[in-house]
Amino acid sequence: MRLFTICCALVCSSGLVFTQAQKPQGPSAQAAQSPDPSPSTPPALTDAEASIASSDWKTAATKLDAYLATHANDARALFDAAYVADHQDQLDRAAAFYRRSIEANPNGFESHLGLGLLLARQGKRDEAHTELSTATTLDPGEAGPALKASAWRNLARLDKPGPDGEGNANIASTELLEALKITPETTDDTLLAADLAEDLGNHEAAESSYRRVLAAEPKSVAANSGLAHVLIERKQYPEAEKLVRAALQQQPEDPALNAQLATVLAAQNNSDALPLLQKLHAKHPENLPITNMLADVLAEAGDTAGSDKLYTALLAKNPDDVSLLVSHGQNLVRQQQYAQAITVFDKATKLDSASADAWTGMAFSASKLHQPNVAIHALTMRSKFLPEVPATYFLWATSYDTLNDRVAAITYYHHFLESSGGKFPDQEWQARQRLLVLEKK
Repeated sequence: MRLFTICCALVCSSGLVFTQAQKPQGPSAQAAQSPDPSPSTPPALTDAEASIASSDWKTAATKLDAYLATHANDARALFDAAYVADHQDQLDRAAAFYRRSIEANPNGFESHLGLGLLLARQGKRDEAHTELSTATTLDPGEAGPALKASAWRNLARLDKPGPDGEGNANIASTELLEALKITPETTDDTLLAADLAEDLGNHEAAESSYRRVLAAEPKSVAANSGLAHVLIERKQYPEAEKLVRAALQQQPEDPALNAQLATVLAAQNNSDALPLLQKLHAKHPENLPITNMLADVLAEAGDTAGSDKLYTALLAKNPDDVSLLVSHGQNLVRQQQYAQAITVFDKATKLDSASADAWTGMAFSASKLHQPNVAIHALTMRSKFLPEVPATYFLWATSYDTLNDRVAAITYYHHFLESSGGKFPDQEWQARQRLLVLEKK
């Protein structure tokens, strides 16, 4: 179901969420542990860390700058300076200090962890992955095993497949298990395990994990929404609707949850789907998944012109999006603009020769334009990716009939009648009439 695909994209579009140790453990909690091999901490550095402990970032930064002016390679002080800059949202400055701390002490666990988490927040996935992976190989020392578990957990989140297709759910699952060897499972862990199970196609395991969370936290938005995801794919729409509505009670304005609700309403032919999507679109006019869903529902509701206006606007921003081209072409077919439709479908097949929907649209449009050779070519291409259905059997038959290929036409008219099951009375009548003529010859 295309609406479900769009909804999945919307739900996943929020990106990575790094939990537990978004910023590294600060000196206030690990003052006794230092990456600097010196047996004692200089008073000036102790004084700076006292300011950090009281969250006086500005004072701490001033003291650390003064200290580093004469101790430029002190790994602990460089980590402290990175930590302070990180909390002041001076991310480039923080990254530079983390890197200097790592240069001074390549085995500094917290510096690798802090840099990895910072890079992850900046969306620098590959660099973040390198730093977090390194952290998992190092001794956390007095920072404690919980922070090493955090490195494994955040690696798992980095490796979880995202909307762009990057990631590996198997690797992420292994990394999560490494974290669970060190510290007990948390609710966030269970939710991540459920997400990864979905990514691996193990919907039973995903459902089990989501239900475990809901048993303990019935109002969990993530668990309600996640389980709804699983049920939508199974087409268990009424139960999915209950779960989404439960999540919306906690976050009524959340666009992803409202999009999920629109999905289940549309799947049940509930007329409330359209006004809900129109409201969402009005609030989030630049949100492509919401606009796409609204266009889909408008088309299903028979407002082809309104739907195509949205698809045209989307294509202006994404001219090579095959899915949008196919939807636009289908709207053109509904408006009997077959020549324009075949041009759109042709572009879609050139961009993606495996788009069965584009080949189907081209075959139908070509048939309407009395271009049997084009229709047969499109049907041949489509058959590489999808099985035949009554509609395609009928297109094969009429195309061969138009070309006066009597044997092929008879064969496909029979295939059509054998598969149609009385669902296409007009075409069945036409097929029988043509068979009466063709089989007399």
